[in-house]
This record gives sequence, C-alpha cells and structure tokens, in this order.
Amino acid sequence: MTCDEIIEELKVNASEKYKANVVKMGIPEEYSIGVSTAVVRAIAKKTGKSNELAKELWNSGYHEAKLLAVLVFDKKTISHDEIEKIICDVQSWDLCDHLCKNLIIKLKSYDEFISNWITSTHTYKKRAAFTLIASSVVHNKTITNDTLDDYLRIVQEYSDSEHEHVRKAISWALREIGKKDFTYNEKAILLAHELKESGNKNKMWIAKDALKELETLVKVEGRGRLISSNSKMGRE
Repeated sequence: MTCDEIIEELKVNASEKYKANVVKMGIPEEYSIGVSTAVVRAIAKKTGKSNELAKELWNSGYHEAKLLAVLVFDKKTISHDEIEKIICDVQSWDLCDHLCKNLIIKLKSYDEFISNWITSTHTYKKRAAFTLIASSVVHNKTITNDTLDDYLRIVQEYSDSEHEHVRKAISWALREIGKKDFTYNEKAILLAHELKESGNKNKMWIAKDALKELETLVKVEGRGRLISSNSKMGRE
C-alpha cells in the first residue's frame, strides 16, 4: 500500500465522533481524520515495517497517519537522529505516549532520550522523558535498584513544571515506581510528601495526584507489581 492509499483507507473508516475527540486534544481539524486506534493498528498489520513509508505517513501531517507511522517504523533500523526529528513534531499527549510506548521504549538506547529530554523546554520532549520512565519501570524486567533510585532523583529534581501534560506524566512515573514493590512504594510516598511540603504549586499538584494511588497499593497473589486496593482485583 502506498501512503496515499493508506490515507484514503483511513478516511473511508473515519467518523465524526472520533474526529471530534482528536480536535478536542488540540489537533487542527484539517489534520484530523477521525478513526479509532483499532483501525490504525489493523492497517499497520497489513503494511508491515518500512521506515520510508512511515516517514511519508508522518510527513502527511495527519494525526492518525502519525499514529500509524509509529507502528510502521522499524525499531531495528530507525536512527537516533530520526527519533529526535519526529519528537519535535509532536503536539499532543496521546501521540507523545504512543510514540514512547510503541517505539522508543523498544530501542536499546531509550535511556539516552530520557537524559536528553528531561531538561528540554519542549513540552512533549519533557513529557516523553517521564513517559519513558513510567514505561521502563513497568516493562523492564531486569531494571536495577540503582536505575529506580536514579528515576526518583529525576522526579525530585525536575518536578517543577507549569504544563499540565508534563505534570501528569511526572505523577504517572512516580506512581509506577511506587508499584514496583513495598520498598519503592515507601520511597515514592516519602518523595511525594517531600514535594507536597515544598510549597511549590506544581510539585504539590504532582504529589497530591500521585498519593491518591500510592497510598492505596497492596500486594495481590499472582501479580508481580503492587496494585490499587480500589481496583476490582485489589478489592478481592
């Protein structure tokens, strides 16, 4: 399938309901097609991996074509420079998270992006750094205590953000660290209270948001990570 054929297929499957949802996230209407994630994933299965096709889809400007491009990029051959280039085009939290969770976290060098983006003034580079931390804690089965402690230090040092989408990602990262086990649950709670008592409104927001879940976590048989006692499985 060519890029034009794929975009035409996306348009055939479009609906005003999904388009309205995309526009609500701040994507200009002219770049919103309006299809579900299920449709995007189904098309990705048909196209296979191709960096050339992925670049064409990304450069089309359409939000859903960019979501599809992330799934079409080949993690084995995409370069560091290409990742740096495409993150600069990200203008919504959903595309940021989709890019991190479906492509960047699968690269061996994803920690380099955390280091590079954590100090960035670009909203979605900074969100991406914390999204990658959250994803790493969940999916990296060999993650070390040193790495977890380093992630806590990053949360502590870079938690003063005015942007809501960044603050939410910081809270998310802190909560995922706290779900690792009871040792890191305690460390995450202590850090959250430190942020809460800082007097800084951004840090206080992150702390309060994170503590809503951190203080409810329990161990459930058969689950490696802690879960909220407010969840169905947690209540059982």
